[in-house]
Parts: sequence; C-alpha cells; structure tokens
Amino acid sequence: MTGTNFGRFGSGQAVRRIEDRPLVSGAGRFTDDESLHGEIHLVFLRSPHAHARIVSIDTAAALALPGVVAVLTGEDLEAAGLRRLGVALPFKKPDGSPLAAPARPVLAVGTVGFAGEAVAAIIAESVGIARDAADLVEVEYEELPAVIGLAAAAAPDAPQVWPQGNVVAETRYGDRAAAEAAFAEAAHVVGLDLTNQRLAPVSMEPRVVLAAYDAASDRITLRMSTQMPSGARDQLCNEVLGLPTEKVRVLVGDVGGGFGMKTGLYPEDAVVAFAARKLGRPVKWAATRVEDFLSALHGRDTESKVEMALDADGRVLALRVRTLANMGAYTRAAGVAIQLLIGPWVSTSVYDIGCIDFQFTALLTNTAPTGPYRGAGRPEAIYIIERLMDAAARKLGLDPAELRRRNLIDPARMPYTNAMGQTYDSGRFEQVMDQGLKLADWDGFAARAAETAKSGKLRGRGIATFLEWTGGNVFEERVTVAVKGDGEIEIYATTQAMGQGIATSYAQLAVDVFGVPLERIRIVLGDSDRGSGFGSAGSRSLFTAGSAVKVASDKTVATAKELAAEALEAAAVDLEYTEGAFRIAGTDRAVGLFELAARQPEGRIFIDSTSSVSGPTWPNGCHICEVEIDPDTGEIGIASYVSVNDAGRVVNPLIVEGQIAGGAAQGLGQALFEAVVYDLESGQPLSASFMDYAMPRADMVAAYTTALDQSIPCQTNPLGVKGVGELGTIGATPALVNAVADALARGGKTAAADRLQMPLTPPRVWAALQ
Repeated sequence: MTGTNFGRFGSGQAVRRIEDRPLVSGAGRFTDDESLHGEIHLVFLRSPHAHARIVSIDTAAALALPGVVAVLTGEDLEAAGLRRLGVALPFKKPDGSPLAAPARPVLAVGTVGFAGEAVAAIIAESVGIARDAADLVEVEYEELPAVIGLAAAAAPDAPQVWPQGNVVAETRYGDRAAAEAAFAEAAHVVGLDLTNQRLAPVSMEPRVVLAAYDAASDRITLRMSTQMPSGARDQLCNEVLGLPTEKVRVLVGDVGGGFGMKTGLYPEDAVVAFAARKLGRPVKWAATRVEDFLSALHGRDTESKVEMALDADGRVLALRVRTLANMGAYTRAAGVAIQLLIGPWVSTSVYDIGCIDFQFTALLTNTAPTGPYRGAGRPEAIYIIERLMDAAARKLGLDPAELRRRNLIDPARMPYTNAMGQTYDSGRFEQVMDQGLKLADWDGFAARAAETAKSGKLRGRGIATFLEWTGGNVFEERVTVAVKGDGEIEIYATTQAMGQGIATSYAQLAVDVFGVPLERIRIVLGDSDRGSGFGSAGSRSLFTAGSAVKVASDKTVATAKELAAEALEAAAVDLEYTEGAFRIAGTDRAVGLFELAARQPEGRIFIDSTSSVSGPTWPNGCHICEVEIDPDTGEIGIASYVSVNDAGRVVNPLIVEGQIAGGAAQGLGQALFEAVVYDLESGQPLSASFMDYAMPRADMVAAYTTALDQSIPCQTNPLGVKGVGELGTIGATPALVNAVADALARGGKTAAADRLQMPLTPPRVWAALQ
C-alpha cells in the first residue's frame, strides 16, 4: 500500500483508538446501561463472619414486604439441582494424595467461609426494595475459629478451613540434591523473606449481570461484564446448571476494565441466571464497590523464603524458593495454577540458571478467593529474582547491572529452554538492558544523587531486567470475516475488549490485507452465539486472535480472487489485488471487492477461519526507576521511570506504550500503596472501600519514558508480535522496591534494605531508616 492513504492506518502506525470516541462522548454501552422490559433486581445478603455455621435462615419477613418477588437460599438452589463449583487440576497434596479443596456452592450452604460470602439472594421490583428486604432476612450463625493469613493456615495446630485440612496442593520442581550441593560450594549465598501482599483489582466498572429467559426457546441470555464470554457460558452450563451450551447466550458490551478479575464465572452470575429462568422475568444484579472489594477475586497474596547461590565471579549456581500461596476460602482452578505452575515457569527469568529447587504450597484461609490479577504469578516470580539480584549485588560490591550482565542468557542460545522446561523462542536481553541503561543515564546517577542530597533527601535507583510468559497456553482462535456489498468488512473475534484497544489493532491488521480505509472495517466482539473461544487473558489477544485476523483476512482475499476470476473471465493467477479491487495485470479491467460481494447470492463474501499459533510469547524488558526519599517522613517521590521493552513487532505503538504505562502504574501501586488487609483475629476486611485502600495516581511519576525495541520478532506467530498487556506491571514493582532498597543501603541501612516489604508506605520506610 505504499503511496496510498490506507498505509497511514495499517500496522506499525500510531492510529488513534477507534473505541474511544463513543466512550469519551458518553455513548458507551456497559452492562448496567442495558435494561429489559419487566426486569427485576437482585441483591445479595452477605455473611458478616469470616467462618461460621449457618444455624437457620428465616426469610418470612422479607417475603412479606410488598414488591419482593423471591428470596433464595443455598439450600433452595441445591434442591433445584444447581451444582457446586469445583477444581479439577492434576496437582497433588504433600502426601501424594489428589488436590483437595472445598467445592463452592453458588450461595452458602451449611457454613460460610469468608466475610462477604453470599448467603441469600433477594429479588424485588426495585433495588431499594430488595435492599430493605435483605435487612429483614434473619440468619442465625454459630461462629467458628477463623484462619487468617498464611502463617496461621500453615501452623501445625491451625483450625481447619474445611475437614480435609488447609493444604490444597503442593508442587516441587528441580533437583533438591543438586541445589544443596551448589549452595554448599557457593562463594556467596543471599537469602530474603519476601511478601507479595493481597491486592484488589478495582476495575473502573464493578461486576454486572443482566439475565433473561425465553420460554419458547428455553434459552437464557446473559449480558455481563466479562473477559471471557464463552468461558462464562461453558462454566454456567457444564458446571452449575447442567444445560447444553446452546441453551445459554452471553452478550458483552463495553467492559470497564478486567485485569483478570472478570475471568470465568462467579457464583453470583449463576444465581442471577437461575433466578431469571425460575421467575420468567429479566433479573439484574449490579455489584456495589464494597461488594467487589469483599467478594471479587483478589490477586497475589504469597509469602516466600528465597535463596540464591553464586560463585566468586557472581554467576548464579542455584535458586531455591519456598512459597506459601493464599487461595482464600475456596479455590479457583486458575488461582491454583497461577501460583503452583505459571509463576514458577518464569522464576529464572532472563538469567541462565540451570539448577533450581522450588516448592510451592497452596493454602486455604477464611478470606475471599484469589485468582488472576494482571501478571498472574509472573509479578510474584520476577519480584523474587530481581530482589535477589540486587541483594547479591550489594553483598558482592557489584553494580546491579553488571551482576545481571554476567548472568543473562546469550542470544546465540535461542531457542533456550529454562530449568522449568519452558522454551524462549527469541530474546536479546543484554541488548535491551543496554538500551535501558543508556535511556536512564545509568552512569550519571552519582551526580543526580549528589544534587538530591543538597535537599536533605536520599536518592536510589532500581533496575529490573525480566521476561514474562503470555498466552494462557490456548493458541487456537476462530475468526469470521464478512465482506458486505454495502462497503463494510465485518470481522468477529472471540477475544474481548476491556480497555486494551484490541479492536483498533485488529482493524489495522485488516487494513494491511484488504487495503481499504480504516472506517470500512468493523470489529465485532462479545457474543457467544457467533463464536466460542478462550477470551482475553494472559496478554494473548493480539498474538493469537490478531494472527487469526491476519490469516482469515488472507483467506478472504484468496476466496474473493477466485470469484473475481470468474467475474472477469480470467485466470486467478493473472489477477492483482490492490486498494480493494482485483485487476487483470496489464489491463484496465477490474472489479471492486465490495462490488464482487454484492454480486454473491447472500450479498457478501463470508469466511469462517480457525487458526493456531505455535506457542506462547516471551516479551521482556529493562525497567529502571529512580526515587527520592524524605528521611524525616519516609515519603517516596518517583523522580523518573524509564523502560525499554521487547514486544516483538508492534502493530500500534500508541496502544503498546499505553499498555506498558498503565501496567507500570499498577505495579507501582502495589509497591507503594495497595494492600487488602484482614483483621487477624476476626477475619473482618479492613480495606473494603477507597477510604481504606489507596490507589496509584496519575501524578506519582515525575518523568516517565518508554521505548520499544522491534528488532526481535516472535517466532511462534505469523505477526511476530509479543503480548504486552502485563509487561509493565511485572517490571515496575521490583524496579521501584529495588530503588528504595538502594537508597536505604546508600544511607547506611543495608540490613533494612533486605528486609523491605510492600507496600512501601511512609511509616514503613521511615521506620526502616531509624
């Protein structure tokens, strides 16, 4: 398309997002914007206790309130045949027995496992009436001992969250004997105790579900705010209701953020769907912000004892990790896999570490369940290795960048298989690090630190060189393309937009193939009737579905070429396709793509394409943070944040840079502010609103610079792209914490630097300086 106007909108161009105009103008359609004739409203009554036996539930007064349509309990739902949500994974407990975790009823039955678990559902003509009725439901509880925190759950005499014990499963990787030998002969050993605190994803839009039932077709239609339309449908049908999947349709409009929290099916979703089917009227539930803090999936929550053995030259001989992971009162399959498998996959990161000894233990506690949250296991793993690298550099008296350089994987060894058996297809990690050091003016730090000292503050710098795994290990995608006679190309993909700009990127890829203006491309998402797929999670959308868009578009042009050959009475090999038209080479005889579509019996050219990529992607980066600390208050100011990122080929630089910046803001939020806190005695959440849960702000970084290295395309997909949605989150947390630790060490507090734990609140930093 060289020389045409269309090239300005193809891949590689910083095209403004086509999704944004309706959103910024107020024309977006989120689930709560939708209403159906005759809809009624559902409110959940939630447990005030972290652990208790339900003695009785009296709903009579609530049912007597005018406007109340129904009150449902867990026993009602199980009597109606609703099944519990379980976990089926091939992990084992320490004694070799199968994974053991309580199946979760969609409403509590018999006991409640955490404060905020739904106990009853009240359905009424209005939200106000439903809330009033909820106050009239009388529940008698018998409190039971609550297990709060990993130390309490792992204690030998700990109360049991459920009869089979608090240990869900345990995984071990590596060679324990070889690691012990490496540590015995090491010239240097560093060890740290590290916590990745529990986080609330806090999407802009809380969870919302609107369900309707059509008796004539015996179908349920769910309008939801979800990242996985097909996945939610499949779980609802297969695991809870026992219905064929064709009996449920999931529709998704605009989604106000997901961050992993909106993956899969929540118990509340199933209750709403059941209520609509039972009552024959549309039922809506919109979570309040407090409800999302209490009961939406939380992230992270691990405690690790970690050690690294090094030789006299600073080369890593072995890595040892012992991690306890908090699953909450009920487990999600993804939550277990994230901590026991996915995080470990990247634990050696960009470093050539061949000897590992890992042990990861998943535990139950009387808290809300944990699950996917931006980065999902990789931030925890990278935080560990990057904290160890800086601690080792301090111990050996080496520049942190130099220690990393001595351990980076040589690009000549690509594809490289790490100690966890994961194969990196591409990567030039030293090249990326060198660009990061230059962009951050690493060698000019001493002058900046001296200038900062004039104001009585401490300055520190932190670096993180790292990679991540993307894809969810689901590599197949289905895409349909319809070229319409009215001049529109409609493309349907089964991934889901939630603010990440994928519709724009898909449209740009289509422009590359079809050579038509961007406004001719219409991207459609969010309808399980039109296609089934994994959805959007694990930074997989562009490299799987984007590749599928490219493949499907190429197939469409190839099919259209055969049709054009018939129309022009020429051989297909004699046709050229440019700028939306087929021409016989060397002549002026041509037929337009849309004209050709209009001539077809259905007035369109339609292609249904399923294609696969051959493996995950391994995006990587070098992130460098500099901070200034006021020793009188412990206040941290982020003086600069610089990142160089290998995202492979970049379809839209504007979107990629935005994703990295947004991800970094979330990583910095964990490092500085965010923490879900429970009272250790009662199990009551102490951070269930924005009054108690601090969030990152747009003004927290004085200077932010990002750069993209596109010279290292991915080898596992036809686009050469690598996932980037979580990259910033993974790099930011260790980069900032390392910077604060560096400032403390430069201030003579090396021991305190190694003891630092997130979030780095001013009182915590001030105490470390004393």
